[in-house]
Amino acid sequence: MTKTTLTLLFCISLFCGTHLLVAQKQTDTIPSERKIEKFGIRLGVDLSKPIRTILEEGYSGFEVVGDFRVSNKFYAAAELGNETKDWIEPYVSSKTKGSYAKLGFDYNAYENWLGMENAITLGLRYGFATYKQELLSYRIYTDNPAFPTETIYDSQEFSGLSAHWAEFILSVKTEVLNNLYLSLNVQLKRKISATEIVNFDSLYIPGFNRTYDYSEFGVGYGYTISYLIPLLKK
Repeated sequence: MTKTTLTLLFCISLFCGTHLLVAQKQTDTIPSERKIEKFGIRLGVDLSKPIRTILEEGYSGFEVVGDFRVSNKFYAAAELGNETKDWIEPYVSSKTKGSYAKLGFDYNAYENWLGMENAITLGLRYGFATYKQELLSYRIYTDNPAFPTETIYDSQEFSGLSAHWAEFILSVKTEVLNNLYLSLNVQLKRKISATEIVNFDSLYIPGFNRTYDYSEFGVGYGYTISYLIPLLKK
């Protein structure tokens, strides 16, 4: 191998080595993108209840919601509310008024892209309500044409009532502005217990909604707006 060839190989090796060293240095100086997770308290209100209050005759309600992120996927969650509902049926009419609380957790099953803070959550709640029920009127049923059906207007109030239930909730949350979220949820409820009333059943339980003689299950929905107060970023 000639001296000229050796010199040429040395120059090529030196150039290649220098080029790789510069490229490596440039790569090391480029900051890698990181996914920043926000941890904090999120507070809001259920918009569906004020809307129902305006549009639905005989109903008024309000609910505040909140959650606190305890890990990457889990949130401690709670809802507090108050409802008044007139229930009018052909054979009975009543009014229910009371407050309720729901406590539990949510699990975020959605994997966000970089920079996104949306969520699809599955949650469980324990619900508890205290309320009073007023029987406004009832109709005495008879199939004897000689004695026509009679409606009794004798108001009776039953206070100190309570109910307990378990609730499964599916929710979709979207961050529409920085730290501001809109959420839509559906709820499946299973009544655990409720105060029994002699010769009368609670037709509506605050927080649980409509009750049925033939089933312990109930349903519900919500449309919330909430704001995240960041306490920590990771």
